[in-house]
Amino acid sequence: MSVIQGILLGFLQGVAEFLPISSSGHLAVAQNLFGLEEVPLLFDIFLHLATLAAVCIYFWRKIWNLLKCLGRWISRKEATEDDITGRKNIIAIILSTIITGILGVVTSKLIPDMSIKITCAGFLVTALLLIVSSRIGKKNTTEEKPVSKSQALIIGFMQGIGTLPGISRSGSTIAGALFSGVNQKTAGDYSFIISIPAILGAFILELKDLGEVSETVGAAPVIAGCAAAFAVGYISLTVLMKIIRKGKLQWFAAYLIPLGILGMIFFN
Repeated sequence: MSVIQGILLGFLQGVAEFLPISSSGHLAVAQNLFGLEEVPLLFDIFLHLATLAAVCIYFWRKIWNLLKCLGRWISRKEATEDDITGRKNIIAIILSTIITGILGVVTSKLIPDMSIKITCAGFLVTALLLIVSSRIGKKNTTEEKPVSKSQALIIGFMQGIGTLPGISRSGSTIAGALFSGVNQKTAGDYSFIISIPAILGAFILELKDLGEVSETVGAAPVIAGCAAAFAVGYISLTVLMKIIRKGKLQWFAAYLIPLGILGMIFFN
């Protein structure tokens, strides 16, 4: 892989990780077009880590407040009203992460055998989720309140489904939140907060491929790709949060539907 290819893949990751169009699916398509059939999964996860850094910077206040709440909880300090809300959010994040982790173990065994046509079919599934959830989301309450345990389980399940190439993690997770009655702003925030443990977990599981990345990809393309993914990712995240709050996720379906159909027709 060349440095230019690494940058292009990083740019694609930065755009597709946050916009609900499936970063893994777009990376699979791009790698197919570039003829990079032997790229290890860990390379994709390195790019995910770069966009994860963008998430941490964008949501640093929320993350810091959760960490402070967790610290006070562990030290058994008297809970304030904010602490009670924070604890509910922490429990929800843990539940979502557990469900995602269980499904992730299953899907990780399926991904190597998935053809590019199946990935393109996943684009159509994502489009359907976005269209339906956009309509449902407009009917949800505008009141911001913690994600409940039952909602957390549904969202975690949808995030697990979103680990499959072609199905957007952010799209499926936000859809799951909207389906379960979460308001649009909370759905967007929660979707990206729970991506942190999910991506870190996937990175740890794939560390065994670290030597393979060095041999088949090289350090320079990885570094260049990560830099591009971080910079473009932060911009994409900022744009997406505005779109979510306007309830316009269905806009992306107009792109995913023709992409999925054309991919299923022309890719082998």
